[in-house]
Amino acid sequence: MDATTAERDRAGLCAACRHARRIESDRGSVFYQCGLSATDPQFPKYPRLPVVRCSGYAPAAEPSPPEPPK
Repeated sequence: MDATTAERDRAGLCAACRHARRIESDRGSVFYQCGLSATDPQFPKYPRLPVVRCSGYAPAAEPSPPEPPK
């Protein structure tokens, strides 16, 4: 199993969604922030993973790169 497949298994649809932003904390925890949550309260800012169904899902051209540590 490669890293991309493992990430997809862990995060579900968010791993390949154009609205999702992958955020990694200083401690190494990974979260996905939903960009749709800024304009539509139907979408949680940080959805519970793995997301298996989402009405806002839109495939991204490429997987989201990890957020650089702060």
